[in-house]
Amino acid sequence: MRFHTRKWVKPEDLNANGTLFGGKMLAWIDEEAALYSIVQLENSRVVTKYMSEINFMNSAKQGDIVEIGIDVVKFGKTSLVLKSEVRNMMTRETIISIDNITMVNLGEDGKPKPHGKTQIEFIEDRLKK
Repeated sequence: MRFHTRKWVKPEDLNANGTLFGGKMLAWIDEEAALYSIVQLENSRVVTKYMSEINFMNSAKQGDIVEIGIDVVKFGKTSLVLKSEVRNMMTRETIISIDNITMVNLGEDGKPKPHGKTQIEFIEDRLKK
């Protein structure tokens, strides 16, 4: 799992129990999945189609730093399937895991469009071309 983004849990991110609000964390994950997909598919028109079961394992509290990890499960014809894990950066405890996030590549008409990608590409590899 590659951890790309860190977030600092601030007072406005908390729920009534004083822990990180799940909806806030899901928004962070969705944004990270979109950004990752946009870079991989080289297209800014990418949308979230599906998120599988969300497994909340531990909580985070104010002041914690959480890391959002993303890995590719598979490349589809018009989609990219990802998995995600959010963990506490200091303790390495998993806070949440999602096994399947399906992102769809769109054309200018807003309909699914084949992306032609079959494997993860790194920016440094593209720069060598």
